[in-house]
Amino acid sequence: MTAAKNINPRSERGQTMVEFALAMPVLCLVLFGIIQFGILFNDYLSLTDATRVGARKGAVSRTAPSPAAVTEAAVRNAASDLSPGSLDVDVIATSWTPGGELTVEATYPYDVNVFGVVVASGLLKSSITERIE
Repeated sequence: MTAAKNINPRSERGQTMVEFALAMPVLCLVLFGIIQFGILFNDYLSLTDATRVGARKGAVSRTAPSPAAVTEAAVRNAASDLSPGSLDVDVIATSWTPGGELTVEATYPYDVNVFGVVVASGLLKSSITERIE
């Protein structure tokens, strides 16, 4: 014969599992929020760097047959981490003469998606102004 198990109603044996089950969804939400923020920040850094690279290329390419096209191509080539179809690039030059100003503006859409729910969305924007050499 086996001894009967002693069941104590004041036992705390399941407490840890219940606390874990209550805290886990909140921890997962925070974790996935941090991951989404990291992805968004990476996209922002890529966009800003690509805009800077394009503005610099445009500032030194005034003698090219189409300096605006060269500038836009430099932005798109430097933004290899971003989806090319979603990247919008504007090249604005007062004049393509030395000392003129060149402004390169780029936008890229973003959405913060946590567990399939879009929490925030909009456009990442970057604008760089260089003096044409």
